[in-house]
Amino acid sequence: MLEPSPVKFDEALLAQLKLPAGFKVNVFAKDMQHVRWMQVAPNGDVYVSRPKQADVLLLRDQDRDGKMDSQKVVAQNIKNVHGLLLRENKLFMATDKKVLVADVQGDGTLAGTRVLVDDLPDGSQHPYRTLAMGPDGFLYVTVGSQCNNCVETNPEAATVLRMRPDGSARSVYARGLRNTLGFAFNPVGGMLYGFDHGSDDRGDDVPPEELNAIRPNKHYGWPFCWGDRQVDMKQQNDPENSTRADFCPTTEAPELMTTAHSAPIGLVFYTGNQFPADYRNSAFVAMRGSWNRGQPSGYKVVRVRFDAAGKPQSIEDFVTGWLLATPPPHLQQPGAGPMAEQAKARRPAQFGRLAGLAVAADGSLLIAEDQNGVIYRVSYGR
Repeated sequence: MLEPSPVKFDEALLAQLKLPAGFKVNVFAKDMQHVRWMQVAPNGDVYVSRPKQADVLLLRDQDRDGKMDSQKVVAQNIKNVHGLLLRENKLFMATDKKVLVADVQGDGTLAGTRVLVDDLPDGSQHPYRTLAMGPDGFLYVTVGSQCNNCVETNPEAATVLRMRPDGSARSVYARGLRNTLGFAFNPVGGMLYGFDHGSDDRGDDVPPEELNAIRPNKHYGWPFCWGDRQVDMKQQNDPENSTRADFCPTTEAPELMTTAHSAPIGLVFYTGNQFPADYRNSAFVAMRGSWNRGQPSGYKVVRVRFDAAGKPQSIEDFVTGWLLATPPPHLQQPGAGPMAEQAKARRPAQFGRLAGLAVAADGSLLIAEDQNGVIYRVSYGR
């Protein structure tokens, strides 16, 4: 197991980031602390959640130079606030246990915050919730598992929930999803896609992370199956009234799979006009990065290509470089100290644990990073 050493952010590290030709990256905001999820208003306002600070910020780039000019706390004392959804002058917010909504005022501040749901399953191992609004006008809430590999006692754990925007008519939309933080409706065809985290403690390459087409009343395997409906031999329990061997073939297979323990977090479909036309309706995914793999995986943003019918075809790197082969020279300690310190100095390093993604009003891509509290901005041709 090799967890890369964290490195404090310095703007000189931007040179480490690699992007396709024609793209560039700059710092939109920094010193944001535990910045996680983002939503962009039509006027360009950026709302961001900070779970550890229990607040929501409003960020503005008033001179449109691609850098934040001002920030304001617009919601506070909301423990574990994470998922955000902006619709029709309302900001929905999700915590581990609650879904709340507030009215967006003309100046971008929030008013009239009210609780829609206050009894989501306990967060335990996966306390962060995310939100989406479906083409059907219903609110979708992802609820991660309470453990790594248990059989859940709460039927709403490891699911996607569906409810009316006022919190009523709540039901389980899909099951067997260990932790699908990044999920969104494809603008082409309207299918819900999400990237699920596989269980830990299965080795370096098992299980792969899964991109799923999330359909109603379907089961996606966890905790009994992984990957392409493979039986999880470390799970000693069987599904109710079945066996793992019989059950796994009846579950939904992933559309695509990628390297184990990469930890996909934010997922957003690109609907802007700034990037080349070939990128429109691709999905971008933030891979937070492994902590439990011999050779680290993740620490990058990938692009998922979809065909004209809206079906995923492939996964490719988009922004890489947050993972460093070794710490920068000023952090290395060659030939000094006990052997453990020398080994630490030689291990891989990273300067970014990526979280949420958002398409800015100008069509650039915003990337939130919560270890150093940086929001990056990827732009094209200008």
